[in-house]
Amino acid sequence: MAINPLNWLLGLFSLDIGIDLGTANTLVNVRGKGIIINEPSWVAIDKRTKRPLAIGLQAKEMVGRTPTNVIAVRPLRDGVIAEFEITQAMLGYFIGKAHQQTIVPMPRPRVVVGIPSGATEVEKRAVYDAAMAAGAREAYLIEEPKAAALGAGLPVADVRGSMIVDIGGGTTEVAVLSMGGVVVSRSLRVAGDEMDQDIIQYIRNKYNLLIGERMAEQVKINIGSAYPLPTEKTMVVRGRNLINGLPESVEISSVEVREAIAGSVQVIVDTIKDALDEAPPEIVSDLMETGVCLAGGGAQLQGLAERLSDELNLRVWVAEDPMTCVVRGTGIILEDLDRFAEFLVDLDRNSRG
Repeated sequence: MAINPLNWLLGLFSLDIGIDLGTANTLVNVRGKGIIINEPSWVAIDKRTKRPLAIGLQAKEMVGRTPTNVIAVRPLRDGVIAEFEITQAMLGYFIGKAHQQTIVPMPRPRVVVGIPSGATEVEKRAVYDAAMAAGAREAYLIEEPKAAALGAGLPVADVRGSMIVDIGGGTTEVAVLSMGGVVVSRSLRVAGDEMDQDIIQYIRNKYNLLIGERMAEQVKINIGSAYPLPTEKTMVVRGRNLINGLPESVEISSVEVREAIAGSVQVIVDTIKDALDEAPPEIVSDLMETGVCLAGGGAQLQGLAERLSDELNLRVWVAEDPMTCVVRGTGIILEDLDRFAEFLVDLDRNSRG
């Protein structure tokens, strides 16, 4: 295949970047610089022209506040691309933003993107194609649990077993790893977003109050928990009364929120138990020493580590800065692509054009 001299030249001055393309947030790690972008995965588009008007934090601020001709959307659902062209525009925006301080007019970087381990071949291809269409000169995919384990500092290349649970916005990824490979994995499309919906539904049913996704997320972050808190908390939520249509606020407690999200939390617990049940006895023995590492934004749910420790009879710990584990893992891959080649998803070469 002939090399385009312009692409080669632009690539020479482009930065290598790792991307955690999340349902809720997109993080970008630039080789040699670290994480420079952490923004919501939202795009505001003109309904008529389909042209993006705002991307990232600016677009999220518009959620629920847009005029009739503008709609704010998340182009990824359950960790995979739902809106290809919007995802491409979002990736292009973040690639451009990562190169703002450089002299490259049309960056052509090498890109490593994290994807759910349960993604289908079609979904993997969509991410690869979107990255290439957004301006990458080379695109590589890595399953999120592997990237998260690397980012969390787990000894994934060792003969000993280790376990990672990455709870994001759209998916929960569970993986038991050993010798650089996945021994057992589970990919579950129940995570932070599902908990937000649980809270919306609970408040609607109990108080006849309709609240938005942003308010539900704030409730989850501030008083949500998976285990009884030493001191239970309360919070005022605001929304629209479904009976009279008027604005209203109610005070809810952390006990109520725990009840609201109990179903989703239990599904995650059961999935982790299933993965452990399938792991070989030798690896279970290793895990009794190394424990289970929690990563992703959902790992910050209060009391989750304690709840899992009780249910699994293992030490469960939260990684340092759990939200950035996947993108830090992509950064480690970029440092030595040849060494970590076996960690990458092997796409059929014919599909790469």
